[in-house]
Amino acid sequence: MSYAYMFKYIIIGDTGVGKSCLLLQFTDKRFQPVHDLTIGVEFGSRMITVGGKEIKLQIWDTAGQEAFRSITRSYYRGAAGALLVYDITRRETFNHLTSWLEDARQHSNSEMVIILVGNKNDLMSRREVSTAEGEAFAKEHGIIFIETSAKTAANVEDAFISTAKQIYENIQDGVLDVSNEANGIKIGSLYSQSKIDLTGDTKSFSQGPLCC
Repeated sequence: MSYAYMFKYIIIGDTGVGKSCLLLQFTDKRFQPVHDLTIGVEFGSRMITVGGKEIKLQIWDTAGQEAFRSITRSYYRGAAGALLVYDITRRETFNHLTSWLEDARQHSNSEMVIILVGNKNDLMSRREVSTAEGEAFAKEHGIIFIETSAKTAANVEDAFISTAKQIYENIQDGVLDVSNEANGIKIGSLYSQSKIDLTGDTKSFSQGPLCC
């Protein structure tokens, strides 16, 4: 399928916070209660529409174990967006966020859009990290915040799409150079399409030779 842009994402955070389940819910709209620990990285993709443009999200789900941190670090490079995930029922996963965030900012491009995701909010009775704490952490570090449930699909779409919207806005504002693939963005294979102006007239325009 043709797309205007492809955005590369990375999902990071401790083991067992639900990174793979978030990816599966977003790409396949299903929940797998028992999931083997990710070894290295797993991959998924999905098309979405942002600003009237077809956007392909290429999503890399990384292992949370310390033994794989060197592999994970190599995937920060060339990522346009990152989901930094913790489990609201396990405080230690929240306590480790600073380390993950420092890693992400050290090894990624400076304009990578990061969203903090408090996952498993279907388990309210077991909550150890309040929504206010998540909001405060995100505000302190200048990143987006959302709580999700990979099990019920609550806010899973929003987590991925709100990140894409911010990346798209950064492109429109000239913050991101789309010609530099180190920014995690590729111009897609749409050679021509229709554009409707405010008068309702349809105009055709074309983009030059584009990569796939």
